[in-house]
Parts: sequence; C-alpha cells; structure tokens
Amino acid sequence: MQHPSHPPRLLAALLGLRAFKPLRYREYRLLWSGQIFGSMGMWMDEVTRGWLIYELTDSALQLGLARGVQAIPYLLFSPLAGSAADRYSRKTQLLMAQGATVLIYGATALLVFTGLIRTWHVYVTAFLVATAQVFQQPARASMISDAVPREYLTNAIGLSSLMFNVSRGLGPALAGALIVVTGTGGAFGVQALFLFLASAVTWPLLPVAHAARATSHRESFARSILEGWKFSWKNETVRAGLWCVMLTSFFIVPFTTLLPVFARDLLGVGATGQGLLLAAMGVGAFFSAALVANAGHELRRGVIMLVSGVMYGLALVVFSASPWFALSLAAMAAAGLFHVHTNMLVQTVVQTYSPAEFRGRTMALFSMNHAMITIGAMLFGALASLAGPRWAVAIMGAAGSLSIMALHFAMPRARHIR
Repeated sequence: MQHPSHPPRLLAALLGLRAFKPLRYREYRLLWSGQIFGSMGMWMDEVTRGWLIYELTDSALQLGLARGVQAIPYLLFSPLAGSAADRYSRKTQLLMAQGATVLIYGATALLVFTGLIRTWHVYVTAFLVATAQVFQQPARASMISDAVPREYLTNAIGLSSLMFNVSRGLGPALAGALIVVTGTGGAFGVQALFLFLASAVTWPLLPVAHAARATSHRESFARSILEGWKFSWKNETVRAGLWCVMLTSFFIVPFTTLLPVFARDLLGVGATGQGLLLAAMGVGAFFSAALVANAGHELRRGVIMLVSGVMYGLALVVFSASPWFALSLAAMAAAGLFHVHTNMLVQTVVQTYSPAEFRGRTMALFSMNHAMITIGAMLFGALASLAGPRWAVAIMGAAGSLSIMALHFAMPRARHIR
C-alpha cells in the first residue's frame, strides 16, 4: 500500500474534498494522469476509425463489422490478460500495452498519409488495438487498488470514471475537428501522441509485488485462469457484481446502437439531435461519477448497484415510449446516471472483495462485458427489424430490469454489500 506524498501546491485546495483525496497518493496521481491521456486517445479512436472505414467503404454494414471485430479479443484474451496481471508486473503489462497502442496508431497514421491504407488494415488494427486494451485494463484497474487505501477505493474509481467521462466528451470532439483540418491521418497521429504521453507519465510508477507472483512459475496459465474463475464463482459478492455488469451490458447498454433510428426517424431531430441525446447521457454520467467520487466507503454499494441497474432499464422503457424530444433528453440523462452508478459500484465491489493475488483475473472477467455489449447490440438490431425500434428498446430495457430484480432475490447477500 502506498503512503501519502506531498502533491504540487495547485492540488492542495482540492485535496480537502473527499473526492480528490486519492490524489494524495503518488502512485494514484501517476495512474490518473496517465489515464487522462490514454482515455483521450481511445475515445478519439471511436470517431476516427469509424470515419476512416466509412470513407473507404461507404458502407454502414462495415461500420458495424469493424466494431464487432473489437469484441473478439475480449472473448479470446481476457482470461489470459487477467492471469498475466496476477503473475507478472502489472506496471510492465500496462506500459507494454500502451506502447503497442502507440505503434498501432502511428502505423495507421503513416498508412493514411502515404495513401496505402486499405479496408483490411482498419480491421487488423482495430483487432490489435482492442487486444492491447484487453491487457491494459486489468493491469490498470488492479493497480488502482494497489495505490490507495481500501477506504478511498470508491473515491479513486469515481475520480477515474470522472476523467473517463470528461474524455468521452472531449476526445470525439477533438477527433472531429482534426479530421476536418488534417484528415484521419492527423487524428491517428494525435492519438499516438496521447498514448505516448500516457506511457511517459506512468513510467515512474513503482512496481508492486503481489502474492500470485510467488506461485507464477509453479502453475500453468490454464491452471491460473481456472483458479481465477473458481474464486469468482465461489465468492458470492464478486459473483453478484459480475452478474450485475454482464446483465446490464447485454440487455441495456447496447441500446445506443439504435440512436440514429430514434433521432432521424422517430423524433425527427437528425444528426444534431442525436449528438444532443448522447450529450445528455454524458451529463448524467458525469454527475453520477462526481457523486460516487465524493461518497464514502460506507456506501450501501450492493443496494445502490442493484437499484441503479433496475432504474437503468426503466429509463430505457421511458425513452422508447417518449414522443417528445425533451423527455427523451431527460431519459438519456437518467440512463447515463444509472449506467455509471451501476458500472462504477460493480467495479469497486469486485476490486474490494478480490484479494490482490486474484484482482487481475477478476477485473479481466469484468472487462468481458465489452463482448456482452456487442452480442446485445446484435440482438437489439434483430428485435428492431422484427418488432420496430421502440419495442426493441422497451423489451430489452424491461428484460434488463427484471433480470437485475431476479438477481436481487436469487442472491440476497448482494443487498448487504458495503
């Protein structure tokens, strides 16, 4: 566990607030600062890669396929990435993943500038970037728990989520501006720069020894992965958290796939309106992250986690039935708030109740929710084609709420998680 250090004077006033107390710890400050740059680069990629594939193919189908390719590494490599984070240096794993992303973005920028870029390059680099993310996420998440005392873990995760959601707004906007001025090549170049800065900031992190490394040469990766799964299943608290995030990721989170249909065809507000809907969701997410970041570790996390999951699904039901744009904006803001409440508290629960030697593997299971989102998005699309977009969102939102309610009764201990 790290001890408080003396931060720069500019932070002194902020550190009196509970939300910012994790920044007293040097290792967390470095992780958080690195995340600022890393998140900007990754959120820029959401716009840049989509724009590039659309320029090359003029196909909406290819847009979806490029996104689907990025789900494959989460299914294939998440268990391996989590085991590696528990067996070896988490700092090394984080830096290698960030460094690989720098090279991938830089190579993509070079291909665009030289006119050699082809559609298959976009697919391959999408797969490689997602693979790097799979290895980066459990390492970084586990290091947050290593960097702050347990009583500040909720605040630390909330503060990280706050920055993540700020980047969610700034990154795509910056990418769009750069594409107009420099094309996608310039945007990919800036993404490479951001990931380089993230690596430079996190380089001074001190390596932390953890118990699993002592046995890393005495058990195979397969055995290590199996032990992580066994722990996650036997620990009811961790299991409840993972079930909660998987259910919301499958039934609820992918509804944004149908936002273009709602904006253009149902609400009649076009692309500008779609941007406002996403902005409203971002506002709700920002305030949710701020609330959790300023909360204490005495929160009844289990109750809030489950109730937020139920309310998240109900917000979708309201959105699906809304004939008015103003009500749709309000429903989107509520969805953003409950999404972050659920996601952040699950992450806090999983990290708090996982011993250090298992934390990488449990957080790797947590990160597999990305694959569930992709599978859920395909189901949303299929339902929309069969029953219409309103019914698709209503059915999936209601199913999500009911599934979380079922979890509430099936695992009563989850209600008492603190």
